[in-house]
Amino acid sequence: MLTGRAGSVLMRRAGSVLALGLVAMLGWSLAVSASMPSWYDPDRDCQQAFPLAEGNGLRITSSSLPPHATCDFGDGQLHQFISPTRSTVLTIVFALTAALTLAGLYFVLRRLTAPAGILRSAEAVDLRGRQLRHLGAGAFLTLLVVALFAGANVFAAFLGGPPGMLIVALTAIAALSAVAAALDRQLGPLPSTARDSQRRGAVVGCVTIATVFFITAASGNFPFYRIWVAPVGAITYLLVVTVQWSRAARGVRTGLAGVLGADE
Repeated sequence: MLTGRAGSVLMRRAGSVLALGLVAMLGWSLAVSASMPSWYDPDRDCQQAFPLAEGNGLRITSSSLPPHATCDFGDGQLHQFISPTRSTVLTIVFALTAALTLAGLYFVLRRLTAPAGILRSAEAVDLRGRQLRHLGAGAFLTLLVVALFAGANVFAAFLGGPPGMLIVALTAIAALSAVAAALDRQLGPLPSTARDSQRRGAVVGCVTIATVFFITAASGNFPFYRIWVAPVGAITYLLVVTVQWSRAARGVRTGLAGVLGADE
């Protein structure tokens, strides 16, 4: 990967690069979905695309990567719903957007594993009040982020299909991690460093969205998240951050080797 000045710039802008990559991939998933037979009435789309085709039955096969869809009317021919040219262009776009996303993720991980930096002291700070403000503000913001995620997932399911839902989930993890890290920076445990805040924020984002996913799957509602996942996310946030404060009180630094941060 890049080193020197270019690598340093990308390290600082890693979050923006990752966000741009995720938005580009979401656009790709919407373009692929728009190129496919509609999920709610694919038979009509095939019949409209090939009005002269006749047969004893209609079977539709499709794949997102490479983008491909065929309509088989039982007449001995496979009618290509997506042209080879469009399929090639969408595949190339996917490769570019995936490379951008992976580059952003790589530099985010590099930043999280970089040296901790300057330690912020807990001297003359009301840690109890700071913790309560951290928990209260964080739970409220998590409630909003997870509620937005649940709503966005519905649109992604209808408009972007499985790829769109996956990208929305990754975006939710990145967004919640960023919010949690920023809040930790302002109200998190002390003594601490900016790098510690970023690491704790990443843990909060990953654990919270993973919990929401597994509870939704266990309830049988997947892939559609119900609105009750918002308070589940807020409760998960409270539990994870409480553990992080407890570890900080014991003088344990937060790393990335464990679910809640390993000792360094």
